Amino acid sequence: KRSEREKVTDIYIANQRDLESINEIDVGLYTGLRNLTVVDSGLKFVSRQAFLKNINLQYINFSRNKLSSLSRKTFRHLNLTDLILDGNPFKCSCDIMWIKVFQEIKFPKAETQDFYCINDYNQRISLLEKPVPNCGMPSVKLNTQNLTVIEGKTITLYCEATGSPSPTIAWVFNNIVSKHESDTNKNPASFTIKNVSSSDSGIQIYCIAENTVGEDQASVDLTVFFAPNITYLEIPYSDHHWCIPFSVRGNPQPVLTWLHDGAKLNESEYIWTKIHVTNRTEYHGCLQLDNPTHVNNGNYTLVAQNQYGKDEANISAYFMEDPGGSSPFYDHPGYIEDYGTPTNDFEDTTNNSNQVTSTDVSNKDNEDSITVYVVVGIAALVCTGLVIMLIILKFGRHSKFGMKGSVLFHKIPLDE
Repeated sequence: KRSEREKVTDIYIANQRDLESINEIDVGLYTGLRNLTVVDSGLKFVSRQAFLKNINLQYINFSRNKLSSLSRKTFRHLNLTDLILDGNPFKCSCDIMWIKVFQEIKFPKAETQDFYCINDYNQRISLLEKPVPNCGMPSVKLNTQNLTVIEGKTITLYCEATGSPSPTIAWVFNNIVSKHESDTNKNPASFTIKNVSSSDSGIQIYCIAENTVGEDQASVDLTVFFAPNITYLEIPYSDHHWCIPFSVRGNPQPVLTWLHDGAKLNESEYIWTKIHVTNRTEYHGCLQLDNPTHVNNGNYTLVAQNQYGKDEANISAYFMEDPGGSSPFYDHPGYIEDYGTPTNDFEDTTNNSNQVTSTDVSNKDNEDSITVYVVVGIAALVCTGLVIMLIILKFGRHSKFGMKGSVLFHKIPLDE
């Protein structure tokens, strides 16, 4: 649950002569703050970390206070729509020139602000009309716009910076795997990558120069060339079309060709290579087959090649039994009888649970013969029992009322 301070979006302070500073402790808890106004007060200092937690700040008005300087770094992370600072006794120095540059770039209507500074002679100088001398924005230049290297080699990038005061230089990058080192104490600064890994291909490297007036940056993408590497090749599965899935890395993009049982496979409208996903220098796709038959059974070899080398990988594919029964793949443990579900242990050649051997066939025939003999014997026994029962019933039955001896039948004439 949000606290009451987190819900505050606007703070307005005026005519507070004892308010001389603002720091992170003062406003850090107001994380929902959007508009901050402190006017006609005694504000002299704003900490660089003052608004570190107030990322939602859009409007700041510090008009008519006692500010003589103000750091650019205080506001660099904010997406401000307004920054009003007129009526403050800023000292004319490079430390406040960023305000002029900042407002000219971000706020085209900044000229409406009454923005002045006080020089060493206690004179008010309009920063819009007469900038402070010897103050200039930094400017950076990289020695190349196309940083390319072959895997395993070493490469150095240089960055030259100008500006007044002299800017500091920093290199910024993310997740470089290769060993690297930088030297920013010289101008131009250098950044060296040793034994470059193919995993670093596509990474952006930034050179940032900064002084009190502002900052500038330039970037370049690192391109690493390397030989192909087939990282994945599996048995086919059925999904609309049959697919032999694969993944290949390489830069430049490798040329892919297929062999079927050692002979070059000519692709057509019924069998073709398709790349489904590309991720920098990695390509994921399928050799797609439309309604393959037993003719398509066999060993498939994927060959990936570019000017830096090549790689090969093999897989066995079984789509359908040979109608003539002569297919050498019918008894293979990887044979897919239901046309669509590859076996889980395709490469486990020690698992013969799915194979049918000649011994298994003989045992099965013997079992079937024994079963037939048993059934015939039981049927004969049942028939014999029925015959015996009929004989007993015919010759050995008694009178219904238990009477013994002969029975006299009297002929009774019928009325005519």
